[in-house]
Amino acid sequence: MMAHWTRPLGDRAERLLRDLASSTAVPGEITRLFLTPEHRQAIEKVGAWMRQAGMTTSEDALGTIRGLYCPPGVTPADKRLLIGSHIDTVINAGAYDGCFGVIAGLIAVDEIRRRKLKLPFAIEVLGFGDEEGVRFPGALTSSQAIAGRFDPEALEKADKQGVTLADAIRAFGNDPEKIALAAYDPDKVMAYLEVHIEQGPVLEYEGLPLGVVTAIASVTRANIRISGEAGHAGTVPMRLRHDAFSAIAELALVIESVAKADAENGLVGTIGRVEVLPGAINVIPDRVNATLDLRSGTDSSRWKALAEIRKAAREIAARRGVTIAIEPFHEVPVTPCAPHLQNAIARTIAELGFPVLKLPSGAGHDGQAVAHLTEVGMIFVRCAGGISHNPAEHATVADMGLAIEALIRVIEKLGDEERNRS
Repeated sequence: MMAHWTRPLGDRAERLLRDLASSTAVPGEITRLFLTPEHRQAIEKVGAWMRQAGMTTSEDALGTIRGLYCPPGVTPADKRLLIGSHIDTVINAGAYDGCFGVIAGLIAVDEIRRRKLKLPFAIEVLGFGDEEGVRFPGALTSSQAIAGRFDPEALEKADKQGVTLADAIRAFGNDPEKIALAAYDPDKVMAYLEVHIEQGPVLEYEGLPLGVVTAIASVTRANIRISGEAGHAGTVPMRLRHDAFSAIAELALVIESVAKADAENGLVGTIGRVEVLPGAINVIPDRVNATLDLRSGTDSSRWKALAEIRKAAREIAARRGVTIAIEPFHEVPVTPCAPHLQNAIARTIAELGFPVLKLPSGAGHDGQAVAHLTEVGMIFVRCAGGISHNPAEHATVADMGLAIEALIRVIEKLGDEERNRS
């Protein structure tokens, strides 16, 4: 019954998402990179929808579109609740990743205004432009800027065409010298909420439309380098080989086993790239270059797993007569979601008539950067097959409608909390 009367919210979200999807560099697919003409077109669309919802709009130097709504009795000088996500995409993307969070925020504000709900704070909806990090090295530059953590060295980094970030900002019509002005005063911000498709299969497997995010996973990325000994594929007996590929194959199974043993913390491990050398059909491989992506809902779980993998690598290397080096090059600590925001989301999902499922996010989000500014909370929405970063990405209008209604109710609960503190 609930999905029936919230469905119009989802229908509206679907229409806006399809309109936004038409802002693309490649007809027939969705490709919208940071600081491109397609990004500019998307900003203009989202800004127009924000103004129709009763918000005043602005844009910062990194192209984040902002829509500010002040309920009756509230002024721009008062505290504000931030709601956001991103409107950039990967290449040949789906329509929902990031974009639904922005659309959900502006529809929620429109509903709050239409329902004449009273709140003791302002709401600002944010459409970030660089969550995916596809065009320039690095990612989250736009959300880092609002948290006051933008790295000026990023301005000199260039895309594949040699265009620096600073030049791209100028070509976009903005001024890189004004990036510092994008930062919020932490004392003026209450919290940050984000609604996002799960990008995984858990909610669908459990038959649930919504979930409570407990944390944005910690990440270790490492290069794995294995050195063995090349030899003739026909003349070296199996017992005398020092096969680098066999070593990475065995290590891959160890990584899988370690990750499966810590499902409680959402630990996952992936070898995403393997280069086998010399790469000849009749030569035993003497070198392997591979990558490891290790993620968990806690830092301690990730550190323990990495230690176990290193120990296994030493044992494999000794037994097979090879050397194995595991060299981390990227570390991101876990970003916990605030307990009181988790609680507000959980109570809302229960009110809507669904069991409450808490789960970590294995994917990165703008909330990781915003967490340096304020507390963060996330609502996950079921997506078909757990598919994301893919044209097949899909969330139903029924689930999106429920997510928007949940967001509205969470905002109301935060209003009650704020009044009780006053």
